[in-house]
Amino acid sequence: MSNTIIDPQLEAIQNFEGKYPKQLWYLFMVEMWERFCFYGMRGVLAIFMVDQLLLTEKDANLKYGAIQAFVYAFTFIGGIFADRILGFKKSLTFGALMMILGNGLIAANPHDFFYFGIALTIIGTGFFKPNISSMVGDLYKEGDPRRDAGFSLFYSGINVGALLGGALCVYLGKSHSWSLAFLAAAVVMVIGLVMFLFTKKYLGPIGNSPIAHMPETKKRMREAAVYIGALISIPLIFIMIRNTQYTDIFMYVIGPVALIYFFIQLAKQKEKASRNKLIAALILIFFSIIFFAFFEQAGGSLALFANNNLQASLLGIGIDPNIVNNSANSLFVIIFAPLIGILWIALARRGKEPNTVIKFGLGFLLLGLAYYIFFSTRFFANEQGITSLEIFTVAYLAVTLGELCLSPIGLSMITKLSPKNLAGMMMGLWFLASAYGQYVAGLIGAGMSSPNADASLLDKLISYTNGYQQLALYALGTGILIIVISPFIRKLMQEVK
Repeated sequence: MSNTIIDPQLEAIQNFEGKYPKQLWYLFMVEMWERFCFYGMRGVLAIFMVDQLLLTEKDANLKYGAIQAFVYAFTFIGGIFADRILGFKKSLTFGALMMILGNGLIAANPHDFFYFGIALTIIGTGFFKPNISSMVGDLYKEGDPRRDAGFSLFYSGINVGALLGGALCVYLGKSHSWSLAFLAAAVVMVIGLVMFLFTKKYLGPIGNSPIAHMPETKKRMREAAVYIGALISIPLIFIMIRNTQYTDIFMYVIGPVALIYFFIQLAKQKEKASRNKLIAALILIFFSIIFFAFFEQAGGSLALFANNNLQASLLGIGIDPNIVNNSANSLFVIIFAPLIGILWIALARRGKEPNTVIKFGLGFLLLGLAYYIFFSTRFFANEQGITSLEIFTVAYLAVTLGELCLSPIGLSMITKLSPKNLAGMMMGLWFLASAYGQYVAGLIGAGMSSPNADASLLDKLISYTNGYQQLALYALGTGILIIVISPFIRKLMQEVK
């Protein structure tokens, strides 16, 4: 969030030498611990609800989708409040505190406090997630070609945290106690918050409150209203998670409201070029909903599939399939993100690098390939319905390559296409698209689960893999559509590549 008059501190930050500003490393570390917390919880939610809350797989998929949808929906709300009142720094601090409290409550009593703790973490992530990404964008001047590289490094930080959290929380939950799994998430979030509080001074004016110029009393009243409003919403979120019918109503409302707010802001843009860029961003955001609906089977149907239908051995080494399900994607991102970055650079030097829209299309084609591989696991199953963890892992490699064509580039693209005063809102809208993706993912996962609670493992294998085959077809079709309409979207994007 930058001022109209360039602040000397901001200018010093943005005029850094080398590939990355030092502030990026601080934000990298903070985000790493927050993603440890988030992905650690994400990986155990569906399993915990089936094994400990005794929900059916269908209900666990629906509640997983609802929880994840609320997490991402609140990023839109958090982004708006950061833009208008709190600023990124205060928003992030408040969000971290809520996540620590939420995970701490669940750790104290996973059965009795689960939904209440989840409600707190939903609010916390909403205030935390979009704003740290927006601060990364503000480290760069407009048009700085190093921005994509910065977001790729930042994305690596996300996945280092996701790898550690994904493996450790599943291990602690399934092998020791669920309280320890949620406690680990709370502890690492404390580490992330402490790191941010000690390093935020190096960010200069980036993330400061947009109402800092107001009289102190008026400013504090507005900030207090945001905090109180967030806390008042806890019982409402609690009710909607417990009863997924209410989630449906919420999702039917929040999307149209967000679009109305977007079009109001669009109408206020005086320059046609700015309006076209925002429309391009909206189109890419729409396609990301479809992508995340397929991609986010990882925490729902794929987690349950791994729990039931995969052998506990990878290349002859004994390992819990849920650890692989929750960590393989992150490990592959860490390995392949730099290689994909090198590939884009090499192609750019030859004038053959595909543009962002084509990369979106490639992401879908690779996702389609991944789900065909998930489908193919049925051909490697034994009579009991237990199948190959190796084939399952190969599918995650294809998932990751698809993700690397879309997600880190998408974060960077949103900051490029958004006016500075709408950065938080647009980043929130990007994550709201993820909310709809998560919501649809839960519905898809519930549709795949066998209607018979007493179904055999072989029946479950057939049911889930039939669903994965359908997802493969839809992903391939969407990828082809994006590539066909890419010239139109590129025209809207103006000079942004």
